[in-house]
Order: sequence, then C-alpha cells, then structure tokens
Amino acid sequence: MLTENERSLQFGTKLIHAKTDIGEHYGAVSVPIYQVSTFHQDVEETNRYDYSRSGNPTREALEQTVAQLEGGNAGFAFSTGMAAISSVLCLFQSGDEIIVSHDIYGGTYRVLTQLFSKFGIKTVFVDTTKVEEIEKAVTSQTKALYIESPSNPFLNVTDIRKASEAAKKHGLITIVDNTFMTPYLQQPLALGADIVIHSATKYIGGHSDVVAGVVITSSEALAKEVKFVQNAFGAVLGPQDSWLLLRGLKTLKVRLAQQQQTAEKLAYWLKNHPLVEKVYYPGLTEHPHHELSKRQASGFGAIISFKVKDEQLAHHFLKTVTLPAVGVSLGGVESILTHPATMSHASIPKEAREEIGITGSLLRLSVGLEEAEDLQEDFAHALESGLLSNTVLK
Repeated sequence: MLTENERSLQFGTKLIHAKTDIGEHYGAVSVPIYQVSTFHQDVEETNRYDYSRSGNPTREALEQTVAQLEGGNAGFAFSTGMAAISSVLCLFQSGDEIIVSHDIYGGTYRVLTQLFSKFGIKTVFVDTTKVEEIEKAVTSQTKALYIESPSNPFLNVTDIRKASEAAKKHGLITIVDNTFMTPYLQQPLALGADIVIHSATKYIGGHSDVVAGVVITSSEALAKEVKFVQNAFGAVLGPQDSWLLLRGLKTLKVRLAQQQQTAEKLAYWLKNHPLVEKVYYPGLTEHPHHELSKRQASGFGAIISFKVKDEQLAHHFLKTVTLPAVGVSLGGVESILTHPATMSHASIPKEAREEIGITGSLLRLSVGLEEAEDLQEDFAHALESGLLSNTVLK
C-alpha cells in the first residue's frame, strides 16, 4: 500500500522510484535479474513463486511499475506487443463482436481478421473519433471497444472519455492501445478505459534492444482474467527483457520530452515544405483533433506521418536520408522512418489500405534524440535531391 507522500510524487520521480514489493538485496538500487525457470518450494507453505511462466520477481517488479504509472489495478508483461494484444483478445469467445478503430496498426488488423476471426470473433471497424459511429455499431453481441489514440498511422485522436462512457452504457469493455503516448503523456484508465495495452518495444524500452508488451487493467476482476490468460497461454516476458524495460522506463520522461520538442519543430517545417503534401501531427493547430488532444493528453507525442508528392519521391527519400533508421518500429533513441504501405501496414489488403489513405507516398517518422537542425538538413537534402535528379515531378 502506497503512503500519501508516495501517491503525490510527480511522474518523473515515480519513474525512478516506483514502489515494488520485491525484496531488496544487499542494498542494490536496481531490481536484480532473477534468471531462473523454477523455484524451490515448501510443500507445507503457500509459495509466492513456483515457475517463471506463472511469476518471476523481475517481471513482477516491471508489472507493478507499469501499473503504478498508468494508475491501474495490476500490470502484466508479455513477450511482444502482439502477444499482449492477443492475450487481451483471448478474453472473448465465439460469437462476440469487437468494435475497433478503422485506422489501426497492421499487426492488430491482421490478428483480428486472420486469426481471431477463425474462432468466431467478429471485428467491426468504425471511425472511433465519432462517438455516434461507435453507438451505431453496437449490437447484442458486442462485447468490447478497441481504440488506438492517437491512431497508427494517421494520428487520429479519439475522445477516450466519451468513447468509454458510450461503451459503458452498453456494458462494453474499453481497451486502449496507448503505445504512441505512453503513460507520461496520456493515462486512458483515468479517462474511463478498462484495459491499456502498450507495445513496450517502443517508448517504454526506448532503445530498440528489446521486444515486449504490457497490459494494465483497471479492476481486480479484469486483472484475474488477464492473469489467467497470461499463465495459461504462456506468452510471458523473460527476466532479462523485464530488467531492460525497468531500465528504459527510468529515462522515459526525459527522452520523450526532448523527442516531442523536436517533433513539433519538424512537423511545422515539413508542413511548409513544397514537396510535402500533408502532415499528420496533433500538435499542428490545423489538425482536426488538436484541441481534443490538448485536453486529453499532456503533450502531442513524437510521431509524425506525412505524404510527399508521390511514391517515387517517398522511395528516394527513404534511400537518401542518412540519420534515421529505415524500418518498422518506433520510440527508440534514434529516429526511425517507416513506409506503412510496405512495412507496418503491409498485412492490410491493398484496397483496404488505400481506402483509409495508406498509399505509397505516405511516410511515418518516429522522432529520436538527434538535434532538430541535423534532421531538418538531412530531410531537406533527401527531398530536394529527389526533385533535382528527376526521380519525381517531371
């Protein structure tokens, strides 16, 4: 139980001093790595740990930490972000329907439409930024609302409070993927959500060196259900990776604060570049959900999506930039450029991708810790050399 003083700690301090009940050893200031598969048991006692799939002290320290940061009842750590998402989807059964944001990560789309559909779970994709669309999609079989906010890749912002209220009115569980914002910038449970999911590979780890997922629940009842799935399904995070996330979390605030500052500068610069057709970033005043984002979160994040003049220029840009890594993922200390149509959202059928605007000219940028001026210079050269070399715009 936290003391009144501990409850009042600011977020940055909680990152460093989150309270776990994992016993201290020899004054160590970092939670030890319990690299074990099994534990000695006393057959006459109730043992806290027996097998690391069911519980491990290092993983438990991480789970307690993320639960505190999100203001939840309990936390659970999984081997990947998709393992976390899939484990939450295991709460449902054949005949159930789930309403899902239509603008969503390709891996989530794939698992819903190609895996869980085999088990009789139906997905209804709607524009969750419009609460009336959520309401219209509810049937007697609907059991949950699944939101990405901001969404991937178009950074659409759903009003989590209003969406959660609508869901509760119909007895639905509200699930929010909070990967882009992290608990530093947004806390969906405080806005009425029931379950929060993170691809912890991203900002929580922060260094592109671990693959993981976490889930945080708002109630003891949901915690018991997720715990059962975690233990039965077994897609747990190992102790070494749990320790890496505990280490990464300590710098989450300073990393994301700097990344966000650079992202805002780049978003405005890209918006004014003649070879950029459109920029998607909630921090821009013209973004349709700018005011909502200001109310709902304490920042706009460090992900920018933008469309260049055509697909040829997009490919030239990806081949020519020197500072960002080009690939999938986001949230690392290095900037990462993604081509959604061929990378993060390639699993979505081409017709469905293009229907929501994911074309070959769309790029997604995860802003890292490089200096804004260096990134801007690199981007300017890549864009303008594409035009000068006659690879585009003839």
